[in-house]
Amino acid sequence: MYLRFEEDGPLITVYRTGKYIITGPTSEEELFDLRERFLKFLSDMDVIENATDEWFSVQNYVCTEDLGQTLNLNALAIGLGLEQTEYEPEQFPGLIYRPEGHDGVVLLFASGRVVITGCRSVDAAEEIFTALKDDLAEFV
Repeated sequence: MYLRFEEDGPLITVYRTGKYIITGPTSEEELFDLRERFLKFLSDMDVIENATDEWFSVQNYVCTEDLGQTLNLNALAIGLGLEQTEYEPEQFPGLIYRPEGHDGVVLLFASGRVVITGCRSVDAAEEIFTALKDDLAEFV
């Protein structure tokens, strides 16, 4: 089941097992507020007994940033290390960078936009972005 409380709002995907995924909130506060609203909605409809779920956790933060300048992705693929990057512009317009020592993955676009995904905390994403800016200083 797919559920949105507002048009173009965050999406809740509910599976037969009872597990659910919330995508699209722009902050942790919005995420947890939406979770409470969703559980209350199910409780009010007598789908669940209590509006609680002890197992809920954030599994993946997706963070975006803009470097404010264009990037030469061919040069970055070589400069950041071919073993840590993937760049096939015919398949995907961004450079995929997997920085050593971090769980997240960085998507770099020629426009200067950066997407960091796969982090379990905003702090981890910020750490990756700070290290990325330091690495890019050599090439930009």
